[in-house]
Amino acid sequence: MRFPLDGVSLDDPILEGPSLRPHHGGDPDALVVLLHGYGADGRDLIDIGKAWADLLPGAAFVSPHAPDPCEGAPMGRQWFPLTFRDPHELTRGTEGAAPILREFLAAELAKYDLPPERLALVGFSQGAMMALKIATTAVVAPAAVVSYSGMWAEAAGGRGDMVLPARPPVLLVHGTEDEVVPAEALFASARGLAEAGVPVEWHLSPGLGHGIDDAGLAHGGAFLAEFLGRRRA
Repeated sequence: MRFPLDGVSLDDPILEGPSLRPHHGGDPDALVVLLHGYGADGRDLIDIGKAWADLLPGAAFVSPHAPDPCEGAPMGRQWFPLTFRDPHELTRGTEGAAPILREFLAAELAKYDLPPERLALVGFSQGAMMALKIATTAVVAPAAVVSYSGMWAEAAGGRGDMVLPARPPVLLVHGTEDEVVPAEALFASARGLAEAGVPVEWHLSPGLGHGIDDAGLAHGGAFLAEFLGRRRA
């Protein structure tokens, strides 16, 4: 089963960004999509693919640039605007940005002839919000999701009791000293996702601010290897 591809041309990239071929040199047997945070771009996360190359030797990695110039960082990109004044802007923002990201994922999976079950989403901050949005509203659930320093927007917007069409395994990773997205967001997201039937694991990195440390990177790689290590028949 594939994501719908109506109106998608593989000759015209929907989103662009750096990518890595599988470490083992053959055709990809899995796809890991890395979604950057507010004000960054795809180059910010692509090196995670190099860090996980031995754990996921058959995976291709792609780190697309978000579609819009960032209002708060002119040299960067954003998935959606942020003001931090509207309690509903996260749910509206993720919903608004979801269609173009879904089209991108469909095109990438088709390019490698992979089913959605061989897709993993990894996001940081705003990118983590997008990863959780896409993964829990997919027609077919991806293999797994790793969220770094982010949150599930539905839980933040008081919609954590919604019925989800997809329930992929999720790992939430956060720093205890995160000054941008407080660590409390991890617990609210974990609680909301669990109540919606999503299998959730989490890791807190003591003393870490808004970033990814070696421990979080190791947990994320091991988590994906657990699910993407199961090769498709």
